[in-house]
Amino acid sequence: MIGLVVVSHSEKAAEGICDIAAQMGGGSARIEAAGGDGEGEIGTNANRIVDAIETADDGDGVVVLVDLGSAVMNTELAFEMTDVEAVIADAPVLEGTLNAAVESTSSKATLDSVVDSAEDARDYHKLND
Repeated sequence: MIGLVVVSHSEKAAEGICDIAAQMGGGSARIEAAGGDGEGEIGTNANRIVDAIETADDGDGVVVLVDLGSAVMNTELAFEMTDVEAVIADAPVLEGTLNAAVESTSSKATLDSVVDSAEDARDYHKLND
């Protein structure tokens, strides 16, 4: 199964997004939170991201969803620190994680299909025009 990691500057936000995606997207999805700087402050930490990626991986790879700019930078650094096949989805973090969680539980899920599902969330509109 493709694993998922949510990287947010806020530990609480990352955990909350994981909770929502797990409950709404299917309880069997492998979702790990990597939020905060590891010292209770706002920020991101490459070591925490590595730990989450390695925990989420069962050998099929990991899709990472991020919130803000330095989350991307630290995730890219984390990729250099692990041998796990992992990619970043360019998607809104909450909606993308939910879509990715649903897709990741499919028996036919691949890294590409999970990324595509996450990135489909960019087109969602919350209000009808």
